[in-house]
Amino acid sequence: MATAPDSRTTDPKMDPSSLYCEEIFTDRKVGTLRRLSPVKNDGTPDPGRKPVYIGEAQILTAAGPLPISFEIDADSLDEAATKFGPAAKDAIERTAREIQELRRQAASSIVIPQGGAGALGPGGGKIQIP
Repeated sequence: MATAPDSRTTDPKMDPSSLYCEEIFTDRKVGTLRRLSPVKNDGTPDPGRKPVYIGEAQILTAAGPLPISFEIDADSLDEAATKFGPAAKDAIERTAREIQELRRQAASSIVIPQGGAGALGPGGGKIQIP
């Protein structure tokens, strides 16, 4: 569905054979469902491709709300709504693991003072750990 970041920034052309019409559904409580219905380049429905359902939710973090988006494997809006909860839970757990891994990597990184490793004069040569 999406292209690699490099090709998007160097050649921002849309693919007319991969167009979708977007509809938004919400229960105004838990989250949002987006149905991306495939269309031909003239805007008429493309029955040769199946719709894509995207769930959206938010988790609260110390830095504020963090939006989470996840694809839901479904053949209908009803099925997507039914699968929303388990898919959101998986996406939130995956995001929490990724955040913990980023924190672990940041905590274990070593910061060398601005003068570089060779600056061992007064105050130099100290290793800082964030």
